[in-house]
Amino acid sequence: MISNPRIGLIGSGAMGEAIIAGLLRNQVTPPASILASGPRPERAADLSDRYGIQPITDNTSAVAKADVVILCVKPQQLEKVLAGLQGRIPQAAVVLSIVAGATLDLLSKGLAHPAVVRAMPNTPAQIGQGISVWIGSAAVSADQFELARRILAALGPEIQVEEESYLDMATALSGTGPAYVFMFLEALID
Repeated sequence: MISNPRIGLIGSGAMGEAIIAGLLRNQVTPPASILASGPRPERAADLSDRYGIQPITDNTSAVAKADVVILCVKPQQLEKVLAGLQGRIPQAAVVLSIVAGATLDLLSKGLAHPAVVRAMPNTPAQIGQGISVWIGSAAVSADQFELARRILAALGPEIQVEEESYLDMATALSGTGPAYVFMFLEALID
């Protein structure tokens, strides 16, 4: 098991920042081991100032020596990100994706990399209270599974599922669940 994994994080939005904060809060890895890549240099600088991580704007450089590559980009950006990283993930690395709707097969083929974990954390992960549902491809080793578990546990409780369809159900619930609560509250107010 890798004690201080090198993390190449692709995507510097709110969930990317939540992952960085969780990794550091739970001492999964030190700030110097996290390279966060995003398209906006000012956002990368902000994350560097706030967390002491290594900011970068080149995805390929961010993953070059990574033990774990974390994909947290918007689904509409995924095709371009996969094309840019195809065949460039280190062979021993595991890819952890939180991209909604991106299947294990799509990710593995798009990256030309077999060891992929797909997860769906929910928004309370931003304060370490989220629940992440996840699954790994058949090529993920026992050590890689444990590393993915450690990373996801830094965001709150994690639940590994046996079938990818369960992850799709969790994604639908996480995405629409809050809307039902707001509708219920609105009905009470009315």
